[in-house]
Amino acid sequence: MKKETITSQRTGDSCIHIKHDSGLDIYICEMKGFSGIEALIGTKYGSVNTMFKIAADSDYTTVPEGIAHFLEHKLFENEDCGVFELYAGTGAMCNAFTSFDKTCYLFSCSKNYEENLKILLEFVQKPYFTKENVDKEMGIIGQEIQMTNDNPEWRVFFNMLRCMYHAHPVKTDIAGTVESISKIDAPLLYKCYDTFYNLNNMVLSIAGNISADKVLEICDRYLRPCEDKGLETVFPEEPADIVSPEVRETLPIGASIFQIGYKCRPADGIERLKQVAAASTASSLLTDPALPMYEKLLRDGVINSTFCGEIFYGSGYFTVLFSGESDSPDVVREALSAEINRLITEGINEKDFQRIKKSAYGMMIRELNNVEAVSNLMLSAHMENVGPYDSIEVLSELTSSDVTKFMQKELHSDRCVLSVIEKEA
Repeated sequence: MKKETITSQRTGDSCIHIKHDSGLDIYICEMKGFSGIEALIGTKYGSVNTMFKIAADSDYTTVPEGIAHFLEHKLFENEDCGVFELYAGTGAMCNAFTSFDKTCYLFSCSKNYEENLKILLEFVQKPYFTKENVDKEMGIIGQEIQMTNDNPEWRVFFNMLRCMYHAHPVKTDIAGTVESISKIDAPLLYKCYDTFYNLNNMVLSIAGNISADKVLEICDRYLRPCEDKGLETVFPEEPADIVSPEVRETLPIGASIFQIGYKCRPADGIERLKQVAAASTASSLLTDPALPMYEKLLRDGVINSTFCGEIFYGSGYFTVLFSGESDSPDVVREALSAEINRLITEGINEKDFQRIKKSAYGMMIRELNNVEAVSNLMLSAHMENVGPYDSIEVLSELTSSDVTKFMQKELHSDRCVLSVIEKEA
């Protein structure tokens, strides 16, 4: 077992990283004086991982879309009882989620963390899939898929992704389709579980009023050693260009909504952190209510207070998004393009840049005093192959010229997609 303390040279915050003999990576942050405890265990397995192989395989396996999400649902049900029942007995809140590139199981509590951690470690290592419970879940998830298909925010987002990505599976709903999940059965779930829920592909992150020694004692008792199977995942080759610049749909909604996305080159590790810092700052500059573009669009009635930006990225994809309500989304797109070109040509106002950077830095520092945020930070950083405090260091070194270079290199109008859900007349 290898153990190291990771310390932020800038803030002095620290956590412990252990490479456990079982193969699991463990991150622990002792936060004395805090009442809450947050723990997550996650696997690098999300909706985009539909093609994979292990060292013993001669060829890649392709699985139905939505199977990672399906497996997450089924893991909460074991042979004896449901996991929610076990946590109800300890007073903890438990949950799980599947994203595009990871699946996580978590609990939050203020006491009994030892028992809660034992439950967490036991149920994620104890799958129970049968034909009967798989068939039952298929109907439940099918209804969930139909519900999300009726959600206009969900539709405008995936309409945009389908216009942006030619081949990458990120364009497919995390839950899959009713047709794709119909191909899932118990043997296939076990195959995916045995491949991706190997402890060498997983990470445990826990923060709060805890003892690192006690956490390791529980891990030593309940973790079952796994052999590293040499997992490889692969994605179809994705061109740099987009599929189509625009998609529109009409639905009976209260107000027309839009998303404008810029397809950027993906990156990994520290380079991705630098790209995220530059992209987030660029997004904030373009949606800041105190700056002229926002003021003009608001004054002209083109946008309202819902207008905002965000960064969407993962394995093989990176997008800068702008969204909101508007009856004139074309005007918003044109304004964004013009403002990006102006900032590239004239340069970014240093005062505006410093104000936005300091605000983002302050939010990062505040999150280090939040148990839930710290636990999520440690897990996400590990899965992105960076250190827990690297994002703070990267942001602190960001310059306005870095942001300008990012916009010049990545925010191209010919890689821009406008997705609109229009209100029925």
